[in-house]
Amino acid sequence: MNGVIAMAYGTPATPADLEPYYTHIRRGRPPSSELLAELRERYDAIGGRSPLREITEAQAAGLRAALPGVQVAVGFKHAPPFIEDVARDLAAAGVERLVGLVLAPHYSSMSVGEYAERVGSALGDAPSFAIVRSWATAPGYVEWLAEAVHAALARLGPAAADAEVVFTAHSLPERILATGDPYPDELRATAEAVAGTARLARWRVAWQSAGRTADPWLGPDILDVLPQIAAAGSSGVVVCPAGFVADHLEVLYDLDIEAAGAARELGLPFARTASPNADPRLAATLADAVIPLLAEVGRR
Repeated sequence: MNGVIAMAYGTPATPADLEPYYTHIRRGRPPSSELLAELRERYDAIGGRSPLREITEAQAAGLRAALPGVQVAVGFKHAPPFIEDVARDLAAAGVERLVGLVLAPHYSSMSVGEYAERVGSALGDAPSFAIVRSWATAPGYVEWLAEAVHAALARLGPAAADAEVVFTAHSLPERILATGDPYPDELRATAEAVAGTARLARWRVAWQSAGRTADPWLGPDILDVLPQIAAAGSSGVVVCPAGFVADHLEVLYDLDIEAAGAARELGLPFARTASPNADPRLAATLADAVIPLLAEVGRR
């Protein structure tokens, strides 16, 4: 039997789950009351909870429809059902060939690489396992984003005439650069592909949602870029969070509230591209990434 484990970061199921979720992210260290209160305020601002769980399940359902006969299950990094538990359950159910699919397009050893390690450590030697390393420039994803950029520009109205498009992904600690991690290059490759397809004249790459640690994180941050765009005389800005494929806290708060508020203070018309969420075209793109690996692990 073939299987796919679709993996995402995870989110608290209820407000009561927020502290254990944050503690898990912090590798067992409970957050301070100040940090917890700040995170709770962010969730409250988007309605009390993130839709990530439901969206991820819908994305998995789309993948099942695109891969008939393949067992598809969802595993989260920081919330139940945990990746390791789901991987063991799939093996126990008789899956002999398993492909890991992280629901994020860009590879980093700190993201996709870590997800792969979690599955591998849970499985041991069986079943045969491979992971989709990257789908940063998958044609279906590039085309979807190009359409989303045009739709967002249209929402700007007259301000679209000289607007700039900023492609973003979740920042990671700068120390990944010392190991030659491809993450920044992969985001730029997505941006270049989408800019070419959409025929964009003005665009750039920025980062968002950096962690609260003493280490430096990849930049420039979107909140630092917005004043630069305003100062350059752009008529507006479209932010395309190309590193995310679902509406969740980093999109609904960090962009729709925080970045949009900063743009408003600058007098800079702002729009954010829609997320793919459960769009069937995303499911088709993900299936195209999975199918060759299912065949590959089957030959081992």
